[in-house]
Amino acid sequence: MKVDSAFPSRLFLGLTGVSAVALSVVGVAGNTGWIGPILTVGVLSLSLAASTGRGVLKQLAFTSWIAAGVVVGLAYSKWFITFPAQFPWLGDQEMSVVFIPVLQTIMFAMGTTLSVADFTRVFKMPAGVLIGLVCQFTIMPLVGLGLAHSFDLSPQIAAGLVLVGCSPSGLASNVMAFIARANVAMSVTMTAFSTLLAPLVTPLLMHVLAGELVKIDVPAMMWSMTKIVLLPVLAGLIFHHLIYHRLQWLDRVMPLVSMVGILIMTVLTVAIGRDKLLQVGPLLVLACLLHSMAGFSLGYFVCRLLGRDRVTCRTIALEVGLQNSGMAAGLAKSLGQVTTLGLVPIVFGPVMNIVASTLANWWRARPVDVRQESPRTAAGSVVQE
Repeated sequence: MKVDSAFPSRLFLGLTGVSAVALSVVGVAGNTGWIGPILTVGVLSLSLAASTGRGVLKQLAFTSWIAAGVVVGLAYSKWFITFPAQFPWLGDQEMSVVFIPVLQTIMFAMGTTLSVADFTRVFKMPAGVLIGLVCQFTIMPLVGLGLAHSFDLSPQIAAGLVLVGCSPSGLASNVMAFIARANVAMSVTMTAFSTLLAPLVTPLLMHVLAGELVKIDVPAMMWSMTKIVLLPVLAGLIFHHLIYHRLQWLDRVMPLVSMVGILIMTVLTVAIGRDKLLQVGPLLVLACLLHSMAGFSLGYFVCRLLGRDRVTCRTIALEVGLQNSGMAAGLAKSLGQVTTLGLVPIVFGPVMNIVASTLANWWRARPVDVRQESPRTAAGSVVQE
């Protein structure tokens, strides 16, 4: 008997529907104690449905898992504050001590996906990459600063908006560029360069833009970012050339390692900062939504004003709007401000992924006809499926 390959996804979608009905029933009945468990089952079922599904549903898997991490962190926060009694050798340490090792693992996994070609490719498309990097480290920091002064947030959380804006792009931008049928090669190159520039550029931008909100020790932040970003990425790059190409199964494992790491950081940050997040949640979500949408919009139109083709503009828009929120959360931990600075990256992550996945699927349904581009702008456009 032939097995329907779509059956697991349909099963999990059905469970998601049942959870939605149950959530409505307990809401009407006023049994608030059941809201957390039912909502958790619902978002986990939706995430599993996306992971086992196809098409648009499959493309929402990353976003749905991050949303699931937020729900789990909120619903079961007390489970993730300190290590349980089953780990007596860890004493009463907060679970947040795993932030830096987890982030270093994520950055190492990212490094294993890079090669020297991702850096030398800049010589084939210098203008587009340069425009993208300048937009990356100007648009998002300045928009973050504007929002920080516009919303009635505490100085530390306001500085978190600037921190997210000053962060480099992450692997999510490469995934979204693939979905949008944009220039994946350019996306990877910009991500690689922005990540390597971040230990120098991010602390300087934070000092200039957020120095009045929080104390910024530039040398200490540079060294922290070198340890948690630059060195692991370089180690991953070396691993790629020495070992990675010999082990093809790592192509499937490393993205999963990154995803699990981001999920762990999401759960822990939300759990640790739960009370503060519930206090400023709606306002912070709005600020992150505006920040993300401004990045995508301004990234696209600035690039378009500079005469680039639409494929390049789409690629740069995704690079600008999608930040490495995990790195920002890890940096907040290294500064000892995970419950303040660290809250913004965790809220920003799901928001930007929802906006980006919607935009990427919109663009995918409306592919660019390179023949309609002018000869000058169409040159160098590389659409990768």
